[in-house]
Amino acid sequence: MFLYLSKLLPLFFYPLGITCIILLVGLVMVWKRPRAAAIAISLAIAILLFSSNSWVSHSLVRSLEWQNLPPAQVPNAEAIVVLGGATKPALPPRPTVDLNEHGNRVIYAAQLYRQKKAPVIILSGGRIDWAGKGPSESSDMATVLTSIGIPKEAIIEEPNSLNTYQNAVNVKQILESRGIHRVLLITSALHMPRSFLIFKHLGIDAIPTPTDFIISEGEVKDLASTPKAALLNLLPDVENLNQFTGALREYVGIFVYHLRGWL
Repeated sequence: MFLYLSKLLPLFFYPLGITCIILLVGLVMVWKRPRAAAIAISLAIAILLFSSNSWVSHSLVRSLEWQNLPPAQVPNAEAIVVLGGATKPALPPRPTVDLNEHGNRVIYAAQLYRQKKAPVIILSGGRIDWAGKGPSESSDMATVLTSIGIPKEAIIEEPNSLNTYQNAVNVKQILESRGIHRVLLITSALHMPRSFLIFKHLGIDAIPTPTDFIISEGEVKDLASTPKAALLNLLPDVENLNQFTGALREYVGIFVYHLRGWL
């Protein structure tokens, strides 16, 4: 039940969801209370404009992504841990497993393995029953890795976790059973603050090794590179809205995980 509610309830706090609710309220009031309806519609527009411009979305995303910047030289460890959420299952008409927008996690793990940063890769991720059929996310990631030449014997699958906390708990069991003490933790930069806090809370010696950065130094500079750019970046854009929502989701997740004592 917690898993279901954790995916459903926050929708009402994200810009698109709360905007829809406010607009519905305004629609109900438009005939009998036009002034209140106008205020509701204005509020909905303000929320969308605020959350979909580059200045705000970039700042919110950067506040998370730049907390754990990658080291200049990635140290060696005993294992590479990759968190799920990077693949799409091989369901028709897909010919095989696809990488989604977070697929850099899998590619980065392969690169670090080939650089001999660790001898094994632990893939953590199950599949929520309402999120489609097919193998676990760990199995899908393993399919991608073996297809690009990573040996099967170097891969350990953890196919049962359905959220980030379960990722850490289940990975810890694997580490303890194999006597592994130090790991490179790979996930998207936006997701790393929450992930790292959970692994640290559980006593896992994890080195944050983020990838999949949305905001680069160049994109920050481009915001105000010219007066025209500064003005244009105030305009609403669906990608900015998506980035803002993703960052807000992480902050909500950190808050909820704190309440549950997971951080």
